[in-house]
Amino acid sequence: MSRETVIQAKQEAVDQVTEKMSKAKSIVLAEYRGLTVEKTEFLRRQLRKEGCEMVVIKNNISRRAAKVAGYEALDADLAGPNGVVFAYNDSVSAAKVLFEFARKNPKLVIKSGVVDGDYYESAEIKQIATLPPKETLLAMLATQLFAPLRDLAIGLDLVSNRE
Repeated sequence: MSRETVIQAKQEAVDQVTEKMSKAKSIVLAEYRGLTVEKTEFLRRQLRKEGCEMVVIKNNISRRAAKVAGYEALDADLAGPNGVVFAYNDSVSAAKVLFEFARKNPKLVIKSGVVDGDYYESAEIKQIATLPPKETLLAMLATQLFAPLRDLAIGLDLVSNRE
């Protein structure tokens, strides 16, 4: 292959990864060193069930794509064998699946990620993974918003029943 062909192939790879990054609601980097093929395939199946995709990409291509997509912060963690997980349906689904898998398989190391456009380190990704589902959080918020009104209504009802 000529040098121009190689450069063009690499640029096409960067463009494909950049497109995936821009479409994804979250991106998580995980080091998979030491995992067996069976465990890796199991992880990929679990991720696909949640609308995620795990891709092994050369770090140099990932770096260039992250820079184009505006995620330069990922650059520091792009060393060693990394799986790049893209979540397309839900912002936290990739983090949740990876966190659960890593609890049973300590060889998987969650490095960092981008969730809804913001960069998070490993510990923060793990915190995001342990959050309750969005519907539960919204229900908790609604309960807290309506609690003062409920208390006021009960108080007014008690006062009006005395008279």
